[in-house]
Amino acid sequence: MKIILTGSLGNISRPLTKELVQKGHAVTVISSKPERQQDIEALGAIAAIGVLQDTVFLTSAFSGADVVYCMIPPANATEPDRIAYYREIATNYAQAIQQAGVKRAIYLSSFGADLDKGTGIILGAHHAEMILNQLQDTVITHIRPTYFYNNLFMYVGMIKRLGRIAVNYGGDDKIPMVSPIDIAAAIAGEIEKPAAANQVRYVSSGEYTGNEIAGMLGAAIGKPDLKWQVITDQEMQQGLEANGLPAKLAAGYTEMFASLRNGLLSGDFHQHAPALGKVKLPDFVPAFAVLFNQN
Repeated sequence: MKIILTGSLGNISRPLTKELVQKGHAVTVISSKPERQQDIEALGAIAAIGVLQDTVFLTSAFSGADVVYCMIPPANATEPDRIAYYREIATNYAQAIQQAGVKRAIYLSSFGADLDKGTGIILGAHHAEMILNQLQDTVITHIRPTYFYNNLFMYVGMIKRLGRIAVNYGGDDKIPMVSPIDIAAAIAGEIEKPAAANQVRYVSSGEYTGNEIAGMLGAAIGKPDLKWQVITDQEMQQGLEANGLPAKLAAGYTEMFASLRNGLLSGDFHQHAPALGKVKLPDFVPAFAVLFNQN
């Protein structure tokens, strides 16, 4: 099959590219960075260099594809309106898919995308799903992963400054988590599986409490007493703003994490819980320790 992948060579797209190429598919990887071209070609894929804001480029890249995999890259760190950003890129994807006549697409969404309020920046994924669902002649599979292990990297600096993880979720509450490797495997499986109608697939690798996470990370970085402290939403908002986030964006993150704490974010996930992936949190912890010790 001719398969188009977005996401450059990120944590999901790199292993996904490798797997699909090894299986004999003709893979094109879209990247906004020309310097990625050599690495993409080294994996046996074709590089298409351009930006997701350019629908003419996207339509050309999607032309003739059997399947396209669409993900929305992180917005600029100072972009306060993540919902508008998601809607813009999703609209561009939908336009390119329609104009190129693509019949099958995979969208990297998020758990919580079933909800139209109360989930902060995850609302962007909800709007993106709604936009893509409007396509009449394309079958869409929405991949909804849970909390990425890699998100824990954001706490390296906090642990060094404060000696603890202090956020408005976690503690004794279980957090459904996932490895990008398991997400890539799920996407590869969906690409090769016939689908007659739009569908949703959740992907997760395991569930851990904040305290369990702190214990594993602390043991790996030589801080066996590392604690996970649950702070208030107000304290979370103030802390994010103090670190330079615009108030609107800080509010989006605060609400998203609050919805994880109160169970709103993972409600539909738990009703449709998938078989768990192979990569567990202890498999990720050494990578966290390496990054912690490098900085």
